[in-house]
Amino acid sequence: MAQYSALMGQRIEVTYQAGDVVLPATGTLAADSGKSIFLEERYEQRGSVKTFRWEIPYPCILHLNECPEMPKPSASVNSPRDAEESAAQPATLQFKNGLA
Repeated sequence: MAQYSALMGQRIEVTYQAGDVVLPATGTLAADSGKSIFLEERYEQRGSVKTFRWEIPYPCILHLNECPEMPKPSASVNSPRDAEESAAQPATLQFKNGLA
């Protein structure tokens, strides 16, 4: 029987043991097989959405609790065009001793 199925789709924090190392993990509970839980994290890389999913067996779970939803990152103040224009302009370094 799935112990954590009530948390399905919720963001959770898990502390688990992998060998001699204790690790923290935060992600969305994507599945519960009754023997393991599967956490999922989505991120954007180079304009495409990627999904990372990992399995944590029940015997390795030391602590598990629900955590509040992370706020979405706000949009950058600079538009992409502003960022391109500022990147195109060479930066000038000023030295204290007047050396160039």
